[in-house]
Amino acid sequence: MAKKTTTVFVCNGCGYESSKWLGKCPACGEWNSFLEEKTFTGSGSSSKDKSKLKSEIIKLNEVVKKETFRIKTNLGELDRVLGGGFVTGSLTLLGGEPGIGKSTLILQICNSVKVDGKILYVSGEESAEQIKSRADRLGIKNDNLLFLAETDIDNVEASLERSEAKFVIIDSVQTMYSDEITSVAGSVSQVREITARIMKMCKQKAITTIIIGHVTKDGNIAGPRVLEHMVDTVLYLEGERYFSYRILRGVKNRFGSTNEIGMFEMQSEGLVEITNPSQLLISERDGNPCGSVIVVSQEGTRPLVLEVQALSTPTVFGMPRRNANGIDYNRLTLLMAVLEKRAGMNLGSQDVYINLVGGIKVNEPALDLGIIIAAASSFKNISIKEDIVVIGEVGLTGEIRSVNMIEKRIKEAEKLGYKACIIPESNKKLLKENFKLDIIGAKNIIDAMKYLGLK
Repeated sequence: MAKKTTTVFVCNGCGYESSKWLGKCPACGEWNSFLEEKTFTGSGSSSKDKSKLKSEIIKLNEVVKKETFRIKTNLGELDRVLGGGFVTGSLTLLGGEPGIGKSTLILQICNSVKVDGKILYVSGEESAEQIKSRADRLGIKNDNLLFLAETDIDNVEASLERSEAKFVIIDSVQTMYSDEITSVAGSVSQVREITARIMKMCKQKAITTIIIGHVTKDGNIAGPRVLEHMVDTVLYLEGERYFSYRILRGVKNRFGSTNEIGMFEMQSEGLVEITNPSQLLISERDGNPCGSVIVVSQEGTRPLVLEVQALSTPTVFGMPRRNANGIDYNRLTLLMAVLEKRAGMNLGSQDVYINLVGGIKVNEPALDLGIIIAAASSFKNISIKEDIVVIGEVGLTGEIRSVNMIEKRIKEAEKLGYKACIIPESNKKLLKENFKLDIIGAKNIIDAMKYLGLK
C-alpha cells in the first residue's frame, strides 16, 4: 500500500500531537505552541518481519555489564561536569544562547581530546573558512580534525562511513534535515528524526557524538522536549553577555552527577578554566561597604564563596520595587516579607536591589541568610565586618534552617582567611571537626542580626 500524507499539529514544548490546532496544549499547558507537521502513514511490516524483531525476556541478574570507557577532554572543568570525561558511544547535547561560546568550547575540545581515530566537525551554519579563522585565533592545530559543511543527514552518514571518525560534532541539530520528512529544517518532526538517526548511529558504531542545540527566548533548547530525553547528557553554557565568566552546567547525565558546574573565563585565546573561582569572585571587594556580605554556595562538590550586595533606597512611587540579579525574584520578595514581619523593619517604603557579584546565578536556599543580612545592612547603613561569612536557609517564621555539606563550606571560607562564620544552630551541633575560625550558631534571623549589630 502506498504511503499517505496526513497533517497533524505537534506541541513544540512536549511533543503532544493533535488532529487540529489548539490554542493551549492539554498536556503541558503551554499557549500557542502547536505547529503543523506532515507525517507519512502506510503499510507496516508483515507479521513475518515483525516476528524477527521480538526481544527475549532475560533475568536482570544474568546481565553482564560492559566496562565503561571514558574519553578525557583534558579540560578539567569540563571533565568535572561530565563525571570524568565523555563515555564512549554517548550522545551529548550542548545548549546555550547565541554568542555565549559554544563553538569556541567545541573547537577547544577537538584540540585537547585524545581519541583513537579521527574527529569530524559537521557544520550546517558556517563554512570551512569561518571555522578555520576561529581555529587560528584559538591556536588550534590538530591533524586528526576533519571538517564537513553539510545539512543533509544522509550525506553526513555517508561521510562518516568514509572518514571512520570516532568523535563527531554536529553544529547544529536545528540546521540538519532529512528528505524523508517534508517539513523544514528545525521543525519538531525534523529535529526528532535527526536526533533519532544520530543516536542510532553513535550507539551502533560506538561513536562519541556532541550535538549543539539552539535555545529559545526562555532559555530552553529549541525543538521538542523529547530531544533532551533521547540524549545521554545535556549541558548548558550559561553567562551574561557583558560578563566574561561562563558556567557549564549539567542538567542531565546518565553517567554522572548533575550537581557539578564548570567555570570558565572568556578571553582572547578562548575559554580559560577557572580553578579557584571563590578567590576570583571576591577579589575586587573594596573595603567594607554597607549592604555587602560574603556567603558560601555549594555547587555539587565545589563550594563557591560569593559576595551578595544589597541597596535599599526610599521609593519615589507608591509601590516599592524589588530587583534581583543572580537570584530568584520570587525568593527575594519572600525574604523581604520575612525581614519586615519577623525583624520589624519597615521596608514597605524602600526599593530593595540585590546583586550577586560576577554575573553568577544561584538558586540555592543557603544564600537566604546572606540576602537578609545584606538588605538589613543597607537599610540601617551599618557595615558588616569583612572577615565574616554567613550561611543558612531562612523559613517563613524567621528560623534559620540547616544546609547540606556545611563542613565543606566552612573549610572553603577558612582557606580564604575568614575569621568567623554564622551558620544554623542545628548544623553547629553536628559539626565533627574543629576549625580555626569562630563558629556562631543562630536559631533565627534575630540571633544573627544581634551578633552583627543590626538589631
